[in-house]
Amino acid sequence: MAGAAIDVRRKRSNRKPTSAPARGTTPQALRCRRKFLRFFPGGFADETYVDWERGYKWEAHERWMERLAPDAYRVLLERGRFGEIAEHAVRIESRTNLLFSFEKMALRDAVKSPAGARRFAEGLYEFLHGDGDDRLRFEHWCETVAALPRRQTRVLTWPLLTVFGFIATPERHIFLKPNVTRIAATEYGFDFAYKSRPNWDTYQSLLSFANAVRRDNRDLRPRDMIDLQSFIWVQGSDEYEE
Repeated sequence: MAGAAIDVRRKRSNRKPTSAPARGTTPQALRCRRKFLRFFPGGFADETYVDWERGYKWEAHERWMERLAPDAYRVLLERGRFGEIAEHAVRIESRTNLLFSFEKMALRDAVKSPAGARRFAEGLYEFLHGDGDDRLRFEHWCETVAALPRRQTRVLTWPLLTVFGFIATPERHIFLKPNVTRIAATEYGFDFAYKSRPNWDTYQSLLSFANAVRRDNRDLRPRDMIDLQSFIWVQGSDEYEE
């Protein structure tokens, strides 16, 4: 997500992709592609794109891997250091602008107690690295987040539920901002099966949306869900109004 009051035309890169979209790409999808390339002529390799959209998300992933790579995460769990896991996760996310301030506050409150930190740490590990199929792990993660302690603000929001999978495993998981994504899906002509309460069917639909973007723009070589989420963000965010 780009910063406020951005001057798009002043900072654009001059590099342009030389390839073409996939055959069968719909007119709506082509229009979305053209919009993305108007802001970032170099596609996903565009320097301004990396500066505004990809860079800070990838940096969050790198910080995650420094502190909570699968083996390190498992060792911390085995030693009962649940508060340390929660502290790392909260600190890494806090250096991004992915969550709203009220969601950041709700998360900090939710993992402040030993019981909350343990539930969060164990549940997140199972979601990211546990056994079972994707649906079961996702649904269990929904239940875990819903059961976290809360004060004033609810913890079970789509952004909070999806942010850590996105940061930890961007090759697999994607981040959901509901309003922006719904607008983007409409612009793209994708039938996004959205429900406000987190559920597997909506998340699976978002993954399908991302895969459609990947297929239609494979010539631009999207690397992971960071690129696909950023493409979606450009379509639906008022930061990129034309």
